[in-house]
Parts: sequence; C-alpha cells; structure tokens
Amino acid sequence: MKPSRLVGSLSLALLTTACGGRAGGGDDGPGIDDGIDDGIASNSDGTTTTTTTTTDTGPKFDMDEHDAMGMAGDCGDGGGGGMMGGGMYSYIWISNSPEGTVSKINTKTTIEEARYAVGPGLTDPSRTSVNLFGDAVVVDRNGGITKIAVLEDRCVESNGQPGIQTSTGPNNVLPWGQDECVLWRTELAVLDYTIGARPVAWEGGLADGCPDPNPRVWVGWYDGANGHFRRLDGSTGAVLDVVGPVPWSGLSFGPYGGATDKDGNFWVSGWQAGPLIRINANDLSVQTFPIPATITAQQWNYGMALDKNGDAWIASAYSVYHFHANNSTWSELPIPGAFSLRGLMVDKDGTAWIATNDPPGLAAVDTETETVLAPSIAIPGSVQPVGVSIDVDGYVWVVDQSADAAFKIDGDTYQLAGTTTGLNQPYTYSDMTGAGLDLVTFPPPE
Repeated sequence: MKPSRLVGSLSLALLTTACGGRAGGGDDGPGIDDGIDDGIASNSDGTTTTTTTTTDTGPKFDMDEHDAMGMAGDCGDGGGGGMMGGGMYSYIWISNSPEGTVSKINTKTTIEEARYAVGPGLTDPSRTSVNLFGDAVVVDRNGGITKIAVLEDRCVESNGQPGIQTSTGPNNVLPWGQDECVLWRTELAVLDYTIGARPVAWEGGLADGCPDPNPRVWVGWYDGANGHFRRLDGSTGAVLDVVGPVPWSGLSFGPYGGATDKDGNFWVSGWQAGPLIRINANDLSVQTFPIPATITAQQWNYGMALDKNGDAWIASAYSVYHFHANNSTWSELPIPGAFSLRGLMVDKDGTAWIATNDPPGLAAVDTETETVLAPSIAIPGSVQPVGVSIDVDGYVWVVDQSADAAFKIDGDTYQLAGTTTGLNQPYTYSDMTGAGLDLVTFPPPE
C-alpha cells in the first residue's frame, strides 16, 4: 500500500490484447447462444451434477521464476506488466443493493463515472469481481450474474444509434437492456436473499505468462443444505462447468466468500461456521477443510481473500484465521478491541486489511509474521464498514453500508485520502478492483 512505490504494481489489468491461451482444464458444457449481436446476452442454467467431496491434504503452491517477477512479460501489445494502461486509471465496482445497481468509481479521482442496472425487475446485487482486463461481473442475491465492460471500446453496439449508449454517472442509469456496456446476464436459479448467489471470482487464465483474453469466471450459491457452483465463459456467460451439490453446514447463507488462486482453483468460505473448500480447476474435484474446534473465536465468518502464496485469510467475529495451503493447517490471530470483522483483502506488501464494525474502521495484519499492525484505524465519517479492496496505487478502499460512501485510505499514514459519496447502502465484500486476482497471478518478488 505504499502509493509512492506501488503505482502500476497491479500487473496486468486492462491489456488491450494478450498472448497465450487458457491454462487448466474443465470440459465444456452445453453451448448457450450469447445473443451479443442483438443486445445483452441472456443465459440460464438449470442443470445439476454431483462431484465427489473429499477431505484431503491441501494443494502445494509453487511460484515459478517468471511469475515471481510480478510482471506479465511481453503480452500482445508489448506492454509488459503495466496494469491499467501503465497505471493511468483504475476502477472500483461497488453494488448499491437496494436499487439493483453497481457503481463504477475512478479510484484516482474518487469520482463515480457510471452506474448500471444489473438485471431486470427486482435484483439484489452484492459481490463484484474484476478480471485482469478491468471488466467486472456482479452477482445478485436473487440469482443472476451480469458482466459489464470497463471501457467503451469493449462495449457492444446493439441499438443502431451512433456511438455507444451507456451511463455517464450516478444520475444517468439507463433502463435494463439499454446500456451497451452491459454485455450479458446469466440466470443461475430462482433464489432469494438468504440463499442467493454470493461467492464470485474471475480466473487469471495465464499461459506463457500472459492472461487468457477470454478468462472464465466462477460463481456459487446455496440451496439450504448444499453449495452449487458454476464456471462460466467470460465472453458469453455460457455455463461451461457444473460442480455440486456440495454438502454444506446447513447454516444460513452458506457459501459466502470466493477467490481464485494462480491455477484457477476456486476457494470458497462458508458464512458463520465454514467450511473452506477448494474446487480444482482441472478435474472439478472438491476438497473440504473444516474450521477446527481449536479455533477459539466465534466462527462468524465474513470476508475471505488469498495472499500471494495462495493461503486463505478469513475474518470472523473478532479474529482472523489463516489457512496454510501447503500443509492444511489453521492458525488464528485475535484483533484486540475489535468486534464484527467484515471484508478482508491482502495487498502486495503482505498486509491484510480488515473492515471492523465495532469500532467502525480498519484493522491491519502482517500476513508474513501473523502480527497485528493496527487493531483499530479510525475513518472519519465511517459508520458501518463492510468491504475492503486495494486500488492500482496501493490505497485501501472501505465500503461503508450505512454511510452511503466509500473511503480511500493511505495505507502508510492511515489517513483519509478521499471519499466517494452518494452511494445507496453499498454492500460489496469481494475483489472489487482486481487487486486480489493480480496478487495471486503476479505475486511480488520475495
């Protein structure tokens, strides 16, 4: 998070072209007409298959020399690492749950540049995920997932009018089906607030050091007893792979947080008591890692993210849990004086930033040494922080549901560096900028 050192440190988002193909497998599922030439692609999914769930030793993570450089090599346009046009711009995508929209906010200026309806009728968006090209998906708890292009040159002409018709700000939300930067929507199931889709994450899709120009995206939901997961084609929203039902704890909400590692494996944490699972990107097998009884804190799990090694970090009521993927062990780090920990994200310096509700603000943890750097960082104007993300310059962003705002924090000084107001009960826990995906795809050198 050191802004002076980390400009452009997120390595690859918003490349105009990329070399290489997809690494990893997964059989193609039924083809679905994307409909893009005629407007928004509209897909649906009603299939169910079953995979084997096992409790096993964790996967081993090895960084090769190329990836450890934190760079992309010469990808397509010869731009090398230079994420987001060499650090020229960066966006954070934040859901406005009650109004069924998502906001696109420029993290350099803190200005909301666009706001999009995410589906027809009543939607309840929450999690967002951003790929290495900067495009976003948003899932809503009524059962759908929607993709939105970050730049107009990737939007799709559909109405015959000159130019691209798209939102220009928070007061210019186009009706559903009329914004030409909203590319597709896939309906997942007929769900509701309690069991609707939550965990979502793009794959990095590296091959020969470069991102796949068509990365896939994972999403999951709950049926009251089991988790269900889909991997979708990033260009069309078509369902490629089906995983589930995966037996779950039976507690409300079920699968909650999600992230992919450098190999495209989908890690998902469960609300309240877990478990943590890993879906293998190649053979779609599922490993389950229960949170052990030795964890003494109340297991009230919310935010989840991966560090540069692919280890999972989970925020609970008053502790942070660390799952060591190399040996499948857990450790716990209490946050003194803090309660109701929410969103969590790890930056390239190895600091985990955690939203705290009581008191409202941030906590900071060194993931290398498992020490608390700051148990309570006050944020002026903060009321109920929920989500945390990192921008291209290393600033920490905190989404505050009750303040109707997002706060930009300097990670070195802990001072407020900017505020975006005018949001509507914003509620997003996930990788809102793509920093989490970039971290595991292009980990910094040791």
